[in-house]
Amino acid sequence: MANSYFNENTLEELIEEIKYVYKSDDRPWVIGYSGGKDSTTVVELVYKMLLELDPEDRHKNIYIVSSDTLIENPLIKIYLSKMNDLLGQAAYRDGLPIKSDMVTPPANNSFWANVIGRGFPTPRMNGTFRWCTDRLKINPSGEYIKKVIDYEGKEVIVLLGVRKAESIARKRRIEGRELANRLLNRHETIRDAYVYNPIVELTTDDVWDVLLRCDGGRTPWGSDNSELVALYADADSGECPFAGMQAGGQTQSCGNSRFGCWVCTVVKEDKSLNGFIKSGHRELIPLAEFRSWLMSIRDNEEFREKKRRNGTVYRDKQGNMGFGPFNWRARKLILQRLLETQQIMEYELITLDELKAIDEIWDQELDLSRRVLVELYEEITGEKLPWYDYKEPLIDSETVDELEALAQQNNVPEELIRNLLLSVYQNKNYSNQKILRDGIDRLLNQQWLHYEIIEEIENENQ
Repeated sequence: MANSYFNENTLEELIEEIKYVYKSDDRPWVIGYSGGKDSTTVVELVYKMLLELDPEDRHKNIYIVSSDTLIENPLIKIYLSKMNDLLGQAAYRDGLPIKSDMVTPPANNSFWANVIGRGFPTPRMNGTFRWCTDRLKINPSGEYIKKVIDYEGKEVIVLLGVRKAESIARKRRIEGRELANRLLNRHETIRDAYVYNPIVELTTDDVWDVLLRCDGGRTPWGSDNSELVALYADADSGECPFAGMQAGGQTQSCGNSRFGCWVCTVVKEDKSLNGFIKSGHRELIPLAEFRSWLMSIRDNEEFREKKRRNGTVYRDKQGNMGFGPFNWRARKLILQRLLETQQIMEYELITLDELKAIDEIWDQELDLSRRVLVELYEEITGEKLPWYDYKEPLIDSETVDELEALAQQNNVPEELIRNLLLSVYQNKNYSNQKILRDGIDRLLNQQWLHYEIIEEIENENQ
């Protein structure tokens, strides 16, 4: 700690810097708040800075935004929701220009809408198909910032709890973006936004010093940061306070992971989830079991299409037909297992809005009966979804059976028949018949239907 930034630059000086940046212009602030130690430190410093200002100097709004991916670890989600509520209440009590919000991905672009609805394979550990972060975290937060810009009618300053000490790679990225002699950097993707990193020079020990030694660990909005320490310790996350810091009268020991989505398949072992379970939160065991099962079926050909969603096909390095999305059977099975886990947990793992979105995707892409999802839900939960009684089959079951039999007799893929029927239904009301014809042409000309012929021609030309 002898050479730490925090000792050389006192807490008062850091708050003075934040105060200087706040008073220097009229651009509103947006703070990204995850509930973790770094973002909590930023929020706490900013809150204290506002309390020191005269009311007339609190001249611009501060928006605190948290991101709920809808697959957050339940313990973290409960904690984050609690902090958001306390922040809003305290800011109102203290007359501070703070607005605290939580953003979520749109129901039709959530993790489950993409996996269960569209069949997206779960993100890979090697990062080659990591589609989740943008959709679940970055885009919702970015849209929120853009709405603030539109509402305020001016540029905004985004405050982040990033630090150079977190990793060498992050330190280089931060230093690469810094502008000479300036505290603000241009936002990488949002044109009318700048970024201010107030704790960029702090070490991990400095952060815990701010959170636990100042005001006895109490936050200005009425919570106790020892609760945050307990979460890190239980999650075996390795970023607990420096030596001698205690929570609940006991010295904390930690491992080396971050809080994350409970179903994350990017890492082989979810150390955070497993850490909570080892710490006594046995109610989370069903989540760990579901996650392991979901990872086990990812690359099982029994559960995968042999074509991409757009109908194209490919061969892998070994010459085998490459995998596409989860097939119809797998999507139904994943939903079934998820609902069963939800029943065991007595905790919402998939929202009604997500179920509605998945049902609509299945209606458009898979389900001629239009009743698979609502009946599966009723079978597992014993309850009917609000739209249960409005679901009518596109084609009666007898006709579907007859069409499937005819397809088999004539060696026509059943999937093609289903897709043609769905396409005709979706385009039948257009007055321009070209739209209907184009939809049918696209289906009939998809690569998977003609791949053997294409390969034969390519082999002849070699």
